[in-house]
Order: sequence, then C-alpha cells, then structure tokens
Amino acid sequence: MYLLARSLLFRIDPETSHGLALGTLDALHRVGGVAPLVGKSIGDPVELMGLRFANRVGLAAGLDKDADHLDALGALGFGFVEVGTVTPKAQPGNPKPRLFRLAGHDAIINRFGFNNKGVEHLVAQVKKRHYQGVVGINIGKNLSTAVDNALDDYLICLDAVHSVADYITVNISSPNTPGLRTLQFGEQLDGLLGPIRERSRALDAQAERKVPLLIKIAPDMSEEEVALVAESIARNELDGVIATNTTVSREAVQSDPQASEAGGLSGKPVFEASNVVIRLLRQHLPTLPIIGVGGIDSAEAAKAKIAAGADLIQLYSGLIYQGPKLVNECARALKAH
Repeated sequence: MYLLARSLLFRIDPETSHGLALGTLDALHRVGGVAPLVGKSIGDPVELMGLRFANRVGLAAGLDKDADHLDALGALGFGFVEVGTVTPKAQPGNPKPRLFRLAGHDAIINRFGFNNKGVEHLVAQVKKRHYQGVVGINIGKNLSTAVDNALDDYLICLDAVHSVADYITVNISSPNTPGLRTLQFGEQLDGLLGPIRERSRALDAQAERKVPLLIKIAPDMSEEEVALVAESIARNELDGVIATNTTVSREAVQSDPQASEAGGLSGKPVFEASNVVIRLLRQHLPTLPIIGVGGIDSAEAAKAKIAAGADLIQLYSGLIYQGPKLVNECARALKAH
C-alpha cells in the first residue's frame, strides 16, 4: 500500500507531499487507523540517560519541526520521537524550493533553514500530547541572531522547553544556518556547551527532575575534529550525542541531476559517513549514550548502526522511502540482535 502512496506522492512537489503525508497520517490517527496500518508496536524496553525507551527506534528531528503531528507519528511504533529544530522566534526558513528528492540514491537534500513556528507554539503542542513515549526537543538559533550571540537563543529555548522535554538536543550541525557549524569546534564549542550545561543543571534542580542534555553533530569531520568534539562533550559532561546530521558532501551522488542543489544531504549516501563518526565517538567516549542516525533504510542497516557503537537509532529519510513498516522492522531486528 505504501509503495502505491509513495508513487503518487513522489509525482508532486516534495514539500507539498511532505505536508500532505503528515495531514493524512493525522486524519488516520484521529479515527484510529494508524495501528492497523503498522501493526502492534515492538516492545524492547531500554534504560538510558535515566529514561525508559519503549524500543530502540526513534524519529529524528526535522520531520515534525513544531510538534504538530506528535501523536500520529508516535503511533507508528517509535520508542521515542524528537521534534524541532525549534528557535526562539518563528521564522519562515529559506526560500522555496528547498527540498529535493534524489530517488536514484534513496536520498534527500534539504535547505529548510530551521523553518518553524517558534518555541512557544512547540511547547504548547507538546503539552497537549497523548503519546506516552520519550519526547526529545531539538533546539537551535534564529537566522537573525548573530553566531557570536547564538548562546542567547539556545538558553531561551532551553528555558522554554525544559519543563515539557524528556531530553533536549543542542543542534549546532545543520548546514543550512550560516555559520552554525563553526560552533562545533574549540573554544566556541566550550563557550556554548559550558553555559548551556550550567543552565540545564539549574533548571533540573529547580524542577527536581533531570532532563538529559545531548548534542547533535555533523558527519563532515576529520578524525582529529571528532576527537576534539568528544573531548568537549566529556569536559562539559553532556548526557549523550546524536551522530549525525546531514552531510554537505556530494561525493556519493555526483551523477544525480540535483546533486548541485545547496543544503544537507540525508539518506543512504550518509550511512557509512555517520557510522565512521559513531565508531570514533565510541572509541573516545566508551560509556556515553550515542543515538545513531543517517541512512537507515532496513533492519540490516539498523543493526549495523548499533554494531558501529550506537545505543539507539533514529529514522528520517528511510521512513520516506520505505514507509511506516520500517519502524517495526528495525525495532524487531534490534530486539533480536
């Protein structure tokens, strides 16, 4: 059934079909039609970062930027759902078109630029949720905020989402906000993570509830750069890392007519690049929880991500190409692994 739906959706503009698919999923959920579509969720409880995940398969940030579809997406069988990236103020993102399918490579290029309705809207949506799984919130900075003042935006978002998030992810690795990836290295990274960690601890103490703090990093790093990032993660005592975001490399898709489009590339071509980063992180951070994301489009790919060193996984592009059945397929494979 999904292959038929996908063939129809792939005939129209990618961003339009994205909205149409989410709207259809919401409608199905309202009449109880999602569970029969995907089957019974796979139970494989995992305790990590002080949280209990129903299974090891999550939804990556970016698909539901505003938490407008949280309940319907959760009903697909995910053990956890990450929403965002959210910024302090609503912003439209980059001009359209900004989403491109590279169907011959099972890949997607996006240059959305953190389009979202603002942190107040997202918090209100998360408060209304019925989904009982773990919900992570991915935070970023507004385009209009200078990189030198990025910390201000992250702290605003942290303050706003702390009370409704099960974990919080600091996104400094999107290639679609100018200068953002420069925050991943050296003194700038410590200058960002130190105050965010300090504020999160204060909020934890005030709420008498620990909300794990994670960072999402890019795949486009050398071994030395990964080592430096790992040192900063350890030094600032973060609770976990998500590896990885999209890549700016086009090496694997050079033959595609849309390969020259600017933006972050996701899907199958980023699979091994993210695995390399995960392996390096695991060497430097042997006990730190790692969420592996990038190019997972099958049960075997899910197992390979865990074998690389990830504790949990997240789906995005694979879900677009393979459909909702991928969630339970991966969860079942990891339970048996």
